[in-house]
Parts: sequence; C-alpha cells; structure tokens
Amino acid sequence: MGSVKDYFSSLGSGIASLVKGMQVTGKEFITPKITEKYPENRETVKVPERFRAELTLKYDAEGRHKCIACGICERNCPNGTITLTTKMVDTADGKKKRKLDKYSYDLGSCTFCQLCVTSCPQDALEFSNDFEQAVFTREKLVKKLNYLPEKEEPAPSPEELARIQAERDAKIAAAKAAAAAKKAAMEEAKAIDAAEAAAEKGSAPKAPEAPKTENNN
Repeated sequence: MGSVKDYFSSLGSGIASLVKGMQVTGKEFITPKITEKYPENRETVKVPERFRAELTLKYDAEGRHKCIACGICERNCPNGTITLTTKMVDTADGKKKRKLDKYSYDLGSCTFCQLCVTSCPQDALEFSNDFEQAVFTREKLVKKLNYLPEKEEPAPSPEELARIQAERDAKIAAAKAAAAAKKAAMEEAKAIDAAEAAAEKGSAPKAPEAPKTENNN
C-alpha cells in the first residue's frame, strides 16, 4: 500500500514540475523579442560603463600620465599580463628618478580581475568599455599602454633652483657640523682617557722603605 502511495506521490510532483516548466516556456513564447542589430547599430549601442574591456593608462589634457613605475600592478597581476620597463633619469636637483619606459599589457591573458586598477597608488589605470578588440593574431593583443610621446619634465623656476641650492648647502653644512662634532667628541674622550690613566699612575702605592736602626755608639 505504501509503495502505491509513493508512486502516485512522485508522479504528481513530476507532473507539477512539468507544468511549472511549461509555464516558463509558454511565457517566453509570448515575450516580445529584442534583437541587437550589431554592427548596424554600432554608433548607438549602449555599453555599460562598468564593463571591463581593455586596460588603459589615464592621460590628462597635457598628454601626461600618473604612472610612477612602482611595479605594484605588475606584482599583483595573477597571470603576468603586465610587464613594466623602467629607466633612471637625472632631475634638475641632481637626483636620480625612476620613470616608466614601456608599459606592456597582454589583453589575451587578462582575466579582467581589476586588481591592477584597485591597487594602483596613483590612480593611473582604468578599464575602458570598448568591447571591439577582435584581432587575427595573438601578437596584436600585446599592447603598449604608454603610447604617447614622453613629455619632458618642466624646467624649475629660478626661485625653485635657489631653494634647491639652499637645501643642498644646508645639508652639506649640517654634515660638516656633524663630522666636526663627532671629531671633537672623540678628541675629548681621548683626553679624558689620558687624564684618567695619568691619575691612576700617580695614585699607585709606593714600595715600603726599609726600617731605620738606631746606633747607640
């Protein structure tokens, strides 16, 4: 008796599931269809702003980017998609500065995880929503993101040059003063050691003299 009851129970649940599925199918039959007429509507198609299509460097109106070639994006990329080449240049104040030479990005191996964008300390990266990235060879998927010519560093003003020279002179004077103070402290320490050694030598106990004998004659 129990088996017959279980049979009809499972049969009823199966029929209910079938009816529910047919309802979804029937609803799709009468739903109006939406067809994207691509590429005819290429000029009017709306791509979501948050769609990640290709990594790009942010350039300002003067054609400069914010990348400082720190390499954080390269280290955080899980697929080795990013490769940075850097160079050292001389600045106006006589210091060395690391600059970006080549920013290589392999679109074919990118997972669009956006770790590079979120970890960039300079906010120099972003993903574009240009989805038309189809090419015929894989080599064309490797792109140089710093495609614009590198701008020269602006020449410092006379006031800034004077400030840099004053800071340099102040550092040199401070270093000389520190060296002189160190030398004086060493000479003072030597003088103190010599005085203590002389004092210890002068206070050393003398050998006892032989006792004198009285002559009664």
